[in-house]
Amino acid sequence: MLHIVPDIDTSETLTERQKAVLDAALRLLVEEGDQLTMTAVARRASCSKETLYKWFGDRDGLLTATVQWQASKVRVAPVDAKGLDLASLTASLERFASDWLKVISSDTSIALNRVAVGHAGSGKDDLGAVVLENGRFALARRLKPVLEAGRHAGLLDFADAETAFRTFFGLVARDVQIRLLLGDRLELTEATIGGDAVRATQQFLALFGAKTGPQGL
Repeated sequence: MLHIVPDIDTSETLTERQKAVLDAALRLLVEEGDQLTMTAVARRASCSKETLYKWFGDRDGLLTATVQWQASKVRVAPVDAKGLDLASLTASLERFASDWLKVISSDTSIALNRVAVGHAGSGKDDLGAVVLENGRFALARRLKPVLEAGRHAGLLDFADAETAFRTFFGLVARDVQIRLLLGDRLELTEATIGGDAVRATQQFLALFGAKTGPQGL
């Protein structure tokens, strides 16, 4: 069953103990791929299966929570729509880009996405749909209000928020994620990620930044 839940800040709604359990589930995904079971997670996290079922419902619920927990590490810095300026908009976009690159380049995300791709269309479960809904699609729902605020403030100029988001997403990701999924050992240092985040943001602003002056010059 596909679990679709409202967009929430998972890091704020989970207890520290629940976060530890989800971290254990992520480590197991890295080590064992789609062999993840409630029994294995309970053993690794030193808790009972009854507790897991109480918290997450079933294995699909646990997988959904695990994806949400991983995706919550990509933060969208809040902006003041009324007083939004170019500096704060740029900072929010750069933070999103940096966080996202850190997350997708982690061993846990690589393992999770490999399992999800392997399951897509296989009929095993809905992990691929879970990753899309609670990963990429949820991130879009969280960042689009920032883009809309930028347009409202006269800082951005675009006709469709989804198109603008996809362009930004592409500028940030480039070929990084597919290369990592295929086993390329890219060295994404803190400095490299920071530079890539700044570069993608500047490229996005060059494409969608509102023009000023006569005839938009």
